[in-house]
Amino acid sequence: MQALLGVLFHFIGGFASGSFYIPYKKVKGWAWETYWIVGGLFSWLIVPPLAAYLTIPNYTEIIAHTDGSVLFLTYFFGVLWGIGGLTYGLGVRYLGVSLGSSIILGLCSVFGALIPSVYYEFNPKTGKDAISDLINSSWGQMVLLGLLVCVIGIIICGKAGAMKDNDLKKSGIISESNTEFKIGLGLTVSIISGILSACFAFGIDAGKVMAEEANATWQAANPGQGNFLFQNNVTYIVILLGGLTTNFIWCMLLNARNKTFYNYTDKSTPLLSNYIFSALAGTTWFLQFFFYGMGESKLGNGASSWILHMAFIILIANTWGLVLNEWKGVAKKTLTTIVAGILVIVLSVLIVGYGNYLHE
Repeated sequence: MQALLGVLFHFIGGFASGSFYIPYKKVKGWAWETYWIVGGLFSWLIVPPLAAYLTIPNYTEIIAHTDGSVLFLTYFFGVLWGIGGLTYGLGVRYLGVSLGSSIILGLCSVFGALIPSVYYEFNPKTGKDAISDLINSSWGQMVLLGLLVCVIGIIICGKAGAMKDNDLKKSGIISESNTEFKIGLGLTVSIISGILSACFAFGIDAGKVMAEEANATWQAANPGQGNFLFQNNVTYIVILLGGLTTNFIWCMLLNARNKTFYNYTDKSTPLLSNYIFSALAGTTWFLQFFFYGMGESKLGNGASSWILHMAFIILIANTWGLVLNEWKGVAKKTLTTIVAGILVIVLSVLIVGYGNYLHE
């Protein structure tokens, strides 16, 4: 039951992440950097402390007496994760949306799931699974199999993305001159993005001492009720401040370069609705990690939690692509390929969930 709840929470988080960009499509007359940072202020600055306040009454005290080196490392991983988010856009630019996203998220899945386990192999910690624990146990082998199946599903989705681009070019919907497809540069940028985007998982591990304190306090007040669902909310505050730093600097530079500072007060645009939709997008984005923390508290294994999270994001994002007719005009073979990729990802989620069930 605990594993089932963990999978459910990860699905809700993946749904939030795969859906958060939709409200941005309702923003009118603003440049990307304007609505991105307005939404980001909610994602990274406003909602995280509010969520912590509502779930962890003493969260400020936990942060205040946490060792400075822990806070710095957690923040630093947040900064790197923020850079990963920015280079994500370049990967998509040079490889295309489907191919770029699939490759980046695939790399993010692998690095985010495996590197912490490798780290704990050389720096053992009670309650943390090392890579040898995964390799030498039936449940761990099942989790690793799920990870492999997920990567296969991502490759299939990426193949479908390349087929889609080819179909649209042949039909004349997209001309070759309008693309910036650069496989070498695109792969380089995507590898950088995939590695740095995985730093969010490392930030959670780096700041785990704060989550553990929140968990211990809750367990003392609620004996015999398992782990605290919202323990990671205090850690998110520090990680997301790092992400805010990177994105704020970049968006301000773009506002200056593109002369778009006027967007924030431009009365010729629907200002109120623009702010509301940006806030909705930013809040929805944060919910992915709110529910990620709940899922991890039930599953207890960072590797499987991360792969479930990434798999559900890919699943929901590609499903939205089908619902919103982003695959309209492609060949039947291409449509069959993307559906096959989604189904393989669903299979990987079931395998990882079963691996956690064996671990209970």
